[in-house]
Amino acid sequence: MLTVEYLFLWFLFYSFCGWVYESILVSVQERRPVNRGFLNGPLCPIYGTGAVLGVVVLGEVRNPILLFVISAVGACLLEYVTSWAMELLFHARWWDYSNFPFNLNGRICLYGALIFGIGGVVIVDVVQPEVARVTAMIPIMVIHWLFATLFALTVADAIITVIGIIDLEDSLERFKAVAARYSGAMRERVGDMVDGASDAFGGAFNGAPGRFGDMVGESLRSGKQMSSELMVRLRETADSVFNRQQRRMIASFPKLRTVRNNETLEQLREAFRQLRRGDGRR
Repeated sequence: MLTVEYLFLWFLFYSFCGWVYESILVSVQERRPVNRGFLNGPLCPIYGTGAVLGVVVLGEVRNPILLFVISAVGACLLEYVTSWAMELLFHARWWDYSNFPFNLNGRICLYGALIFGIGGVVIVDVVQPEVARVTAMIPIMVIHWLFATLFALTVADAIITVIGIIDLEDSLERFKAVAARYSGAMRERVGDMVDGASDAFGGAFNGAPGRFGDMVGESLRSGKQMSSELMVRLRETADSVFNRQQRRMIASFPKLRTVRNNETLEQLREAFRQLRRGDGRR
């Protein structure tokens, strides 16, 4: 039992390290703070799972080249299976390497394999011995309490997250329907700018990518009544249709793609980018 408790605590440690790495990387890419955790807590479970598997399976491997190769291949296999399973469960793909060279179905890529290979060598040969030494210094009773408390919190977090995002596709459908109802009223209230922007808001989810966001940007720059009207409507609609978990996922995973309503998701994401720029200019 003690071994299981140690493994779980190591899993949390490496999941937290993965969260830090991913949050910094994506925040730099997006030029805004991004909480990259899949769970509500600061954890990226795929990193913790990969690291603990590496420690258990490769702990006795002393050849760094062999360790690198096995770590790279094993991590890519884990990432591919995880991507496939999550797409099957949630009808969405959470990351996409299609723009990277030497990728396989956008689920894994050579760049990631190299990073994971190096990471495996560093974890097994450098980091894990120190982690094991520190955890061995913690009193057994404290280990028991830490395990029981953190395990319960992690399981509860996972359940809340899964329940919250399982119907993301249905929420996107509802968003399109609610947005469409605004278009008629907005046409009657303001002139041509509203007519074009409300068309984008209510109907351009099935049009060319970026049109909705472009119209939001035009209305923001125009300084007309449409700016505040559309901004309020958009935020109210998103807040009412998407639950907290879904809003968090959309913000945390810029490469998130859905099976049925990906164009709607892209339009919504682009509109929020335009709105953030508009807020920044005020």
